[in-house]
Amino acid sequence: MRKGAKIAIVGGVCTVMVGGAGYGAYNLVTAVTGGNTVSSQGSEYKSGPPSGDEVKETSERFLAAWAKNDPGAAARLTDYADNAMSVLGDWHDKAHVTHTELTATKADGAKVAFHVKATVTYGKKTRTLSYDSSLTVVRGQTTGRALVDWSPAVVHPAMKKGDTLVTGEAPAPPIEAVDRNGTVLTKDTYPSLGPVLDQLRAKYGDAAGGSPGIETYVERTDAGGETSAAKTLLTLAKGKPGTLRTTISATAQAAAEQAVKKYQESSVVAVKPSTGEVLAVANEAKGEFNAAFQGGTAPGSVMKILTAAALIDNGVTSANGQAPCPGSAVAMSQTFHNLKGMRPNQNATLADSFARSCNTAFIKLSDDLGAKKFAAEAEDRFGLGKDWKTGIVSRDGSVELPGDSDDAAAMIGQGRVKMNPLNMASVTATAITGTFHQPVLVSRKIDDHPLATARGLKPGTSDQLRQMMRLTATNGTAAAAMAGVPGDKGAKTGSAEVDGQGDANSWFTGYSGDVAAAATVPRGGHGGDAAGPVVAAVLRAGA
Repeated sequence: MRKGAKIAIVGGVCTVMVGGAGYGAYNLVTAVTGGNTVSSQGSEYKSGPPSGDEVKETSERFLAAWAKNDPGAAARLTDYADNAMSVLGDWHDKAHVTHTELTATKADGAKVAFHVKATVTYGKKTRTLSYDSSLTVVRGQTTGRALVDWSPAVVHPAMKKGDTLVTGEAPAPPIEAVDRNGTVLTKDTYPSLGPVLDQLRAKYGDAAGGSPGIETYVERTDAGGETSAAKTLLTLAKGKPGTLRTTISATAQAAAEQAVKKYQESSVVAVKPSTGEVLAVANEAKGEFNAAFQGGTAPGSVMKILTAAALIDNGVTSANGQAPCPGSAVAMSQTFHNLKGMRPNQNATLADSFARSCNTAFIKLSDDLGAKKFAAEAEDRFGLGKDWKTGIVSRDGSVELPGDSDDAAAMIGQGRVKMNPLNMASVTATAITGTFHQPVLVSRKIDDHPLATARGLKPGTSDQLRQMMRLTATNGTAAAAMAGVPGDKGAKTGSAEVDGQGDANSWFTGYSGDVAAAATVPRGGHGGDAAGPVVAAVLRAGA
């Protein structure tokens, strides 16, 4: 063994350590020579899942080759050698890693977790980068060999296809993000803002007036070929941060962070209806995916806010007009039912059926409204699908109408409607003000790009929607969740059924004063049971 490389196996844990000056040959179980055969596995073609021995040997050989900076040998132990070769080569050449320690920490079937400790040296600056990652061993489809299932996420969990790990001057200066009142917003204090702050820095760092430092970061290329730092992993020399004022309210954000902790995978967004400014965004899951802004699932009965607006705007009925609630209703050969235990009411008004969340009332009125008018209401009056530029990556709400029974289902938030808490908070804001304000996250003084526009509601429609949402919050399905919310308030519950999923997704949206919020809790059941308390907590905090 050459100086600078060693391996220790203690209690079944394998650690590979290689120094920058000692990149030499090292044999683990069998020689990592870059050959095309694996001697202990044999040369004959195998099928089926890799055995425990194969998983152990392949993972150890791969980690050993990576640790001694032999990207060619490591890449040949993967199922996508060309891409692996490029990314692993960048580990030393672009990320400037000069010493690597890889420790296999846990094996669970074909998945092997490992810890990375890398020494990064750039100029006269040296720092240590430590994190956890994992790999999965699969059977090669053409060779039958046990191979690492390759993706850049093996090197670092924050990496995606096409990403590069780089050490050098950061593409954008750091930012000191502050809320609407000047309170500093950090990832440590507000964990949900981690990916939000990273995106804000990448987009507005230059405009904020700081100067870049030296960092190790994940470089990502967008569709237009522009590169940016998707995530900073290590700071070797601090830059000078510029101040970026956001629309966030630290008070609302703190409440949102606490509220989502209670429900797995929950997400919530709060906006200021009079302006469209985003006051809070929080996700229980703390990965890079911002489900509150980027998710897209059926919203269930919270969509009845928009449907009710369309019925009123198009003269089909009114808040105090007829909307009978039968036990079942048929639309294009599909039979729709209400929640279990809901008693029919043939004399119900739209306000009654809205407050009770009667599905059949809205299904029976779907023919009178028509799919085209429903879709037009969503886009022309609520601004859905109009390419919102919020300041970070976000997904517009979508209403897809294929011309079958899903058209009717869409009017109760099922079928092919896809929404997220950002979209639904905006729908509520438009409903109670009558005016669409596209949600934004940063001051218009910094980002003056054109915002999406929509006509908003007809005169009097928002008054009727507020009437129905108030009734729902005081005497309807949202009453229990909204009991402690002060002032003028309203709400709507939703339970979205998902094929193959036992429990429905819980949805809830509501308002109090000049704050509107929406939340979803996957598999949370009734809207008032899980998503309701999340929204209520944010509304109680205010802005």
